[in-house]
Amino acid sequence: MRVQRGKDELLEPVLTRSDSIAFEFDLMVDINGDQPNFLGKYAQGPKDARFVYVNSGTYAGQHTTCWSRRAKLSLMTITAKQLMEVVNDPDRCFETVMPGVGRDGGPTCASVKGIEWKLVKR
Repeated sequence: MRVQRGKDELLEPVLTRSDSIAFEFDLMVDINGDQPNFLGKYAQGPKDARFVYVNSGTYAGQHTTCWSRRAKLSLMTITAKQLMEVVNDPDRCFETVMPGVGRDGGPTCASVKGIEWKLVKR
């Protein structure tokens, strides 16, 4: 699995274990409107429905697999209040967890339901 940066770049994980993978990346955000507007190379999709792609299989650069999938992790549940907490405390960041395996036994794909972004200490 790799996080998609822009249209065709891939972010390597910072941690890989047998049961988990972790990524770290920065997003910019404009908080002047009614809802946060996530910006930058990792923010995908239209302004009112931004998300992060987590790619797997051939989309993640693994050319010897039959899988070509992308999971969408919505950013739209992150509130302006949470964002202000991060701005005011640089030792905090956002974290979320997603299942790596889908119902069909392959990599998770499509819009991942139930994504909850939590504030954690770095």
